[in-house]
Parts: sequence; structure tokens; C-alpha cells
Amino acid sequence: MAASFTFEVFTPYRLFFSGSVQAIVLTLIDGEAGIYANHAPLTAPVVPCLLKIKDAKGKWRTAFTSEGFLEVRNSKTILVSDTAEWPEEIDYERAKEAKASAEQSLEGSIFKFEIETAKASLKRADMRIKARDEGMGIT
Repeated sequence: MAASFTFEVFTPYRLFFSGSVQAIVLTLIDGEAGIYANHAPLTAPVVPCLLKIKDAKGKWRTAFTSEGFLEVRNSKTILVSDTAEWPEEIDYERAKEAKASAEQSLEGSIFKFEIETAKASLKRADMRIKARDEGMGIT
């Protein structure tokens, strides 16, 4: 059996996940990262992405996570995120509406802050839809 480490995901509203895992994969501000047991210490910002968790038995599970921070320590890794959702928790219709709204905002945006806000909203909506589809086996 592969080496494992403790992984916890916290949001402002709940402890989303806590357990022993073999690996996690997520997107940091500068690209995708895979974290395994005995990874070098690291603190990094996380962008909205699919969070993939390989449990202690070797089974992969996918979730959505929004902006946050990842801290990798010797034997424990912690993700503090604004939001984290399992695929079955994602309201698909609401996510599609959020995507449409973000696309509309992006089209009508003039100022840089409006464009960046709309792009961030669109990215979150896209990742929520992708997490739901992938996690539920929908392609």
C-alpha cells in the first residue's frame, strides 16, 4: 500500500473532508499540483478547480473547490477554501444559470475590474459544472 498522509479541507461553514489519503491533485495559482506523502512543505493559493482525492484504499474522488490556500506540512495537508462541494451537492441548474449570468456580464463589461470579476465567476461556474459531471460519471 502506498504511503498516506492526513488531509483536511475547511470552508467557513464546515469541515468538508478529513481523512487519510494517498494523493491529492488541485490547481494552484501557477498550475496544477499533485501532493503525495512526504511532499516538501508548501503554502500556496488555490484557484477554483477540480479537487481530486485518492483515498487510503486507492480510490479517486472528485470535488469542486473555489479560491483558498493550501498548506503542506510534514504529515498533514490542509486546504482552507471559500467553498467545497461534492458532485452530488452541486445544484446543476443553479450552476448553469451562474455560468450564463457570468457570460452575459463578461459581454457587457467595460472596465478591467468588471471583466476580471466576470471571468472569475465564469471559472467558478465552469468548474462546478465540470466537477458535477465528472463526479457523477457524466461526460
